[in-house]
Amino acid sequence: MAKIKKQPRPKAQTPKGFRDYFGAEVTKRTEMLQKIAAVYHRYGFDALETSAVETVEALGKFLPDVDRPNEGVFAWEEDADWLALRYDMTAPLARVYAQHRNDLPTPYRRYAMGPVWRNEKPGPGRFRQFYQCDADTVGAASVAADAEICAMLADTLEAVGIARGDYVVRVNNRKVLNGVMEVAGLAGDDKEAERGIVLRAIDKLDRLGVEGVRALLGEGRKDDSGDFTKGAGLGEAQADVVLGFMDAKRDTGPETVARLKELVGDSEIGGEGVAELETMAALLEAGGYAADRIEIDPSVVRGLGYYTGPVYEAELTFEVTDEKGRPRNFGSVAGGGRYDDLVKRFTGQVVPATGVSIGVDRLLAALDSKGQLKGAGVGPVVVTVMDRDRMADYQAMVAELRSEGIRAEVYLGNPKNFGNQLKYADQRNSPVAVIAGGDEFDSGVVQIKDLILGAEIAKNATLEEWNERTNQYEVKREDLVAEVRKILTTYSEQG
Repeated sequence: MAKIKKQPRPKAQTPKGFRDYFGAEVTKRTEMLQKIAAVYHRYGFDALETSAVETVEALGKFLPDVDRPNEGVFAWEEDADWLALRYDMTAPLARVYAQHRNDLPTPYRRYAMGPVWRNEKPGPGRFRQFYQCDADTVGAASVAADAEICAMLADTLEAVGIARGDYVVRVNNRKVLNGVMEVAGLAGDDKEAERGIVLRAIDKLDRLGVEGVRALLGEGRKDDSGDFTKGAGLGEAQADVVLGFMDAKRDTGPETVARLKELVGDSEIGGEGVAELETMAALLEAGGYAADRIEIDPSVVRGLGYYTGPVYEAELTFEVTDEKGRPRNFGSVAGGGRYDDLVKRFTGQVVPATGVSIGVDRLLAALDSKGQLKGAGVGPVVVTVMDRDRMADYQAMVAELRSEGIRAEVYLGNPKNFGNQLKYADQRNSPVAVIAGGDEFDSGVVQIKDLILGAEIAKNATLEEWNERTNQYEVKREDLVAEVRKILTTYSEQG
């Protein structure tokens, strides 16, 4: 009889390009998203949650860095239909609006937060699943809607802790770039593929530099890993026109607009774009958003092909140190723009829309680098167990603490080793441990152990100071909640 081959155990490892998020990380993200949602809500936007799965047909061809709809997504076939995990929040919004447009107000203003998935090559800090936080207005053709999104983005950054002066929202218009492409000889349906490559090349200016972009405008570029990216095939003169557009920013907004007028020449679409930039600048200035917060910058193009008008990007301007110890600007944390043709795919009618997407992980990393995020977060009060037979009494303590809004738990491991209970409390980042055995129950008291103070004493105090200061003391059983609250309030006020 053949020996049955033993089934190997599965590997306990995260799939490539994915990661796990633990308690403190999830808490920090949740707190930040709540602040963002508060700003969006104040601006009149409603929350929307869409399915994580869409049909590939609904997602369309507008995928990042690829030209075919079956690339860049996690997709599978089911009942003759191809389904895929959403790669952003915008394509699902277009489907939702087309499906429910008769029941939704016009304009429809919504925000959405959640994970998205991209089947791309992972790298340092680049994951296949990540969080996005979007806000969009559907059904408003006026660039006043674009100006409002930019203003809301600036207010959002300040609300989460990015100080004024540490960020700038940069604004451009895709119509201006289309005008420049006309001048460069890239107009017409037969040049659509080349225009797409040009857009994605310009969008990588910060990462690749001028020479890297020039290579992508020409025959192509090989990266450090040896992978080759096909270029747009432009000649030197054509590439010079495009690069000239990227270098059009001047000291002031009016000077930049004047330079853009020169670059678009007689192009009708280019002229429309310049006029829209002027209108947005006037609206933002009237709202108190000067160039120190929101500015016109022709280098902003956004790589996705569905943008049709204004585009914008939020850049953090403060310096951080990269993995090699070199100083650099933190860079972009949000971007968006107008996409008037996206809903048309479903309805056959032009439906104007504009919106912005915040890279949640990027913004969290920025706040962390600025010291705007608290440490690991305060854990629960831990009620230790000295006597298994008194478990009901320990549960009563926890219930009292919880009823007063204090996070608390009873130690549910093996209580035999009391040191392990305190070690557990340290691992949970607990501020307080409550201790009570037979003597305490008989006397109607509990022991309060201030773990935060204990850590400070152990770290900083001399032996004499250690003897003078104590972080464990006795209180009456009925004073348990009040004493714990006093400790938590003290540390909360200290930040």
